[in-house]
Amino acid sequence: MGNIWEKWDTRIDTAGLKSDVQKAAENKLDFKDVPKGKYEVKITKLELKASKKSDEPMLACWMKIIAGQYKGQYIFYYQMLTTGFGIHAANEFLRSLDSSLDIAFDNFKQYNDMLMDVMEAIEVEKLEYILDYGENDKGYKTYKIEDVFITT
Repeated sequence: MGNIWEKWDTRIDTAGLKSDVQKAAENKLDFKDVPKGKYEVKITKLELKASKKSDEPMLACWMKIIAGQYKGQYIFYYQMLTTGFGIHAANEFLRSLDSSLDIAFDNFKQYNDMLMDVMEAIEVEKLEYILDYGENDKGYKTYKIEDVFITT
């Protein structure tokens, strides 16, 4: 590759991005940052992926706000899975989703399969959550599931 621009143009779907830019311009959406607080959310994405910065494994969870002033906006939970503490934190978050599945880490293939099973359980059971989205004394975002309920 000649330069980084060519690398990005090859690796990233630029036609898709161009289409997304056009759609955003047409919709003229004006989203405000979601402030810390409690929100009713639905999990829309739960996956193992590579961090954009380091290409290391991380858990990605997208939570769509389904009620209130910020309805339709997202809160994103990302947890690096490169340390015992990181995996422990991810496991605790996953357990709080109440999928009734055993949450454990053996290796990344197993973890990915488990995440897909958790997402399927959430969808089948139609689970939604009350999320306390906050910040700790060191300035890191916190995500605590306070309640789980089934939608009809």
